[in-house]
Amino acid sequence: MQHPIMNRKLRLLMYLFLITFGSLFRANAQDWANLNKYTEANKMIDSTSNLQKRVVFMGNSITEGWVTNDPDFFTKNNIVGRGISGQTTPQMLLRFRQDVIDLNPQVVVILAGTNDIAGNTGPMTEAQIVGNIISMAELAEANSIKVIIASILPAAKYPWKPEVKSIEPIKRINNQLQAYAERKEFIYLDYYSAMVNASFGIKDPLSYDGVHPTLAGYKVMEPLALKAIESALKK
Repeated sequence: MQHPIMNRKLRLLMYLFLITFGSLFRANAQDWANLNKYTEANKMIDSTSNLQKRVVFMGNSITEGWVTNDPDFFTKNNIVGRGISGQTTPQMLLRFRQDVIDLNPQVVVILAGTNDIAGNTGPMTEAQIVGNIISMAELAEANSIKVIIASILPAAKYPWKPEVKSIEPIKRINNQLQAYAERKEFIYLDYYSAMVNASFGIKDPLSYDGVHPTLAGYKVMEPLALKAIESALKK
C-alpha cells in the first residue's frame, strides 16, 4: 500500500508536468491555416457596401502575388484578394468562411490545387483535392455566392519539389473541375489553355519559375477573369 504523502507528491508532480507541457504546447501551437493573416484586413471591409460587384479571389501564392504585381486590377474591379502563399485546399477550406463568406461578396473565384499536388501539407489524392474545392464551392452556393472555379495553371515541375510528377495530375484535376462546374452550372475559368506551352508548363514570358506568373502572365489572366465574373453576375 502506497503512503498517502507519496500519493499526494506524485499527484502534484503529475499536475506540474501537465501544466508545464500544456503551456509549452500552447506556446508552440501553429496557426496551420493562417487564419490570422487577413483578420485585420477583413475588419476594414464594409460588408454592406458595393455588394453588387464585390468579388473575392480565394487562392495561394498565385493569387497573393497577383495583388502584389497588379494592385490596381483589384481596386478598380472591387476584387478582394485572399491568397496565401504555399497554401493547399484543406487550409483554404478552413478559412473559407472568414475570408470569403463573411465578406458578403457576389462572386468567389477559387484558384487552388497546385500546392496539393506538390504535397506542401502532406500527401493528397486527386479525389481529395477536387473534393475540397467542391466543398468550398458548396459553401459559397449555400450562402448565395456565385461560383467561379479556375483551372490549375500549367506546371511542368515544381522548383521546390522537382521529384513530383505534375503534368498529368494537373490535366486530370482540371478535367474533373470543368465537368463539375458544367454539371452545377458554375463558371469554369480556363487559365490553363491560355498559358500552357508545348512542354505542358507555362509559356516563358508568362512565368519566372514555371509556376508563378509574371506581370505579363497576370495580364493574360485578367481579361479571362473579368469575362468569367461578368458571366457569373449575369446568372
